Amino acid sequence: MSEINKKLPELLQDAVLKASVPVPEDFVEVHGIDYSKPEATDMRASDLVNSMKVMGFQASNLGKACDIIDNMRSWRGEHKDKLQSHQQKGSFDDDGYQKTTIFMGYTSNLISSGVRETLRYLVQHKMVDALVTTAGGIEEDIIKCLAPTYMGEFSLKGSKLRDEGMNRIGNLLVPNDNYCKFEEWIVPILDTMLEEQEEYVKKNGAGCLDANHDVESPIWTPSKLINRLGKEINDESSVIYWAHKNNIPIFCPSITDGSIGDMLFFHTFKASPKQLRLDIVSDIRKINSMSMEASKAGMLILGGGLIKHHIANACLMRNGADFAVYINTAQEYDGSDAGARPDEAVSWGKIKADASSVKLYAEVSLVLPLIVAATFASGKKLAKTHD
Repeated sequence: MSEINKKLPELLQDAVLKASVPVPEDFVEVHGIDYSKPEATDMRASDLVNSMKVMGFQASNLGKACDIIDNMRSWRGEHKDKLQSHQQKGSFDDDGYQKTTIFMGYTSNLISSGVRETLRYLVQHKMVDALVTTAGGIEEDIIKCLAPTYMGEFSLKGSKLRDEGMNRIGNLLVPNDNYCKFEEWIVPILDTMLEEQEEYVKKNGAGCLDANHDVESPIWTPSKLINRLGKEINDESSVIYWAHKNNIPIFCPSITDGSIGDMLFFHTFKASPKQLRLDIVSDIRKINSMSMEASKAGMLILGGGLIKHHIANACLMRNGADFAVYINTAQEYDGSDAGARPDEAVSWGKIKADASSVKLYAEVSLVLPLIVAATFASGKKLAKTHD
């Protein structure tokens, strides 16, 4: 004890100068990036993220998220040749080994923003296996193929924009004419789909509406509708085009909650008394079956709400995901699913107790480009890991 401490009242020694226990050997020291060093100049994304892992706060969670993503990408199971025919389900790599089935969910605002190009890259290069989004996540992707979205300001007055026929998404602006172009584009497709449905029913009888497991059948589900729209848009800038091209299903249980819903509503008047029908039951069977068949399941959740829960609930059917990365700004204090941390999903059986998981509290457009640059698009060779 120092001479000064000897002279302090005992109360102060106990309250302010309480001795620490010995520091465990496995403690990691907090430190940041020394930009005075040559290696910190114009750093690569992977090096930057690696340096952020011991900064603390959300920087460390970002580093953990990248590690989990690389782990879910690198895991490999048995080769097809060693599996019985009934086991040859789930996702396999190009060499025939079992790999993680990655479910990616994203909200519509990300498609409205420039994050769309990042999401398109992942789908184009088959880096994810299934997508879940909202109606806006589909229609905004199509609309961007027809006309651009523009930069605006968060502070622009709504009443003035309404008079000008401008729709604001945060600090983005979408002319209302864009939605008119969308209507002109989609209505003829809905007409054709209805004709195909009616012809199929005429040929096979009304009972065929109950037998909707044939992918080629024009008894439509939301995922089949989206696949058809991806085919029809035929634009390489589109997420849903590449999902169609690469046979990656896009699930949208809220397909009517957006402009697509408006178009389907309008179409009921145009086509009356006939009506285009969408079977949501077949889609819930499809996504849940993908989860049950997965050798390992990974969740990459960009945002919250419906897209987060729909994937998590599918993973419940296999007693939990093996990997989970949440990225959103929602808090848990209101009991919302959007704000829930991964450990809450463990209590429901949606994430396994021994899974690798993290919630990164961040706005997706700030961190996803960095995460993808450091993982999916890094070009680094990942060592294949086996159980």
